[in-house]
Amino acid sequence: MPGFFQLLRKKKELIPLVAFISFAATGAASAALYFLFTKPDVILNKSKNPEPWERVDPTKPQKLITIGQQWKPVEELEIVRKLTK
Repeated sequence: MPGFFQLLRKKKELIPLVAFISFAATGAASAALYFLFTKPDVILNKSKNPEPWERVDPTKPQKLITIGQQWKPVEELEIVRKLTK
């Protein structure tokens, strides 16, 4: 690490590049963790729950930002779901 900081002292034009890359890496990691722990359709252990999409609440938006979305059940899908259970 001392070599890295010495390099940044010598070449000051690298400081913004390092800052932007660090910010992007932190944002990507935090987004991945957010989706992993808050979204029901993201799974790590498929043997525990092989069909995670069955637990998704269709009335709850799954996107980060949902503007004016209205959900109506699909009649054919509801019939199939009732027949298979």
